[in-house]
Amino acid sequence: MTCGCGLLSRRRVLTLGGAALAALPLTGCDDGDWPIDLVSDETVREMGLVSWRQLKEQTPLSDQARFHQVLDTIGSRMLRAMGEDPQAWELQVFEGDAVNAFALPGNKIGVFEGMMRFARTEAQLAAVVGHEIGHHLAEHAQERMNAAVAKDFGLEAVEFFLDIGDVAYGREIAAVLGLGVEVGLTLPYTREHELEADRLGLRLMTDAGYDPRAAVQLWRRMAGQGGGQPAFLSTHPAPADRAERLEEIIRGA
Repeated sequence: MTCGCGLLSRRRVLTLGGAALAALPLTGCDDGDWPIDLVSDETVREMGLVSWRQLKEQTPLSDQARFHQVLDTIGSRMLRAMGEDPQAWELQVFEGDAVNAFALPGNKIGVFEGMMRFARTEAQLAAVVGHEIGHHLAEHAQERMNAAVAKDFGLEAVEFFLDIGDVAYGREIAAVLGLGVEVGLTLPYTREHELEADRLGLRLMTDAGYDPRAAVQLWRRMAGQGGGQPAFLSTHPAPADRAERLEEIIRGA
């Protein structure tokens, strides 16, 4: 998504409304640190729940009991380590070969069967889960939604999405929230968001008793995929660079 704070189109002006426009900054524009709270946290949470419900209606859950058991074990271990009640979260394994995972507002985390198979160890899968929890803790979806509302589709699209659940901008909204390639779009987080999620994920892994070096191993494997890179890479920086950055974070811990 491009930055256009000072060049709002007529459509955006109409959808934002005067009150919202009055709050827009005169200078500066950064998707990773959007300062305007155009969409409340509760609204973003409700949007996450709508997207989660729609995904579950459209994509079958995995019938592999072992996958669900492993994800539940990892999720419970990491959530308890951060002082969270695992019962307040929902982690599901979805059917499909996509090597991908995502987090949605409302304490929802999804992992595809492809990712479950790609991760060779429980610790490597914990690196994926920790990274997604990191996005949630840092409220990156909220930041992206506020930036997108101001610059791309406006408050009316949010209202229609919540009221009907299947309207224009529905796919874009779901992608902004974190579904990414699952809805046919690629809306990557900013480098700042990715770095913050990495740091939080590594901390969660350590607190839960997992070796954080497993995250480096996972990204090294992704770097070796060549032309057949996993879908997970389409919304993340270059895997080799990612692995090096993770090593730097671990060394500096």
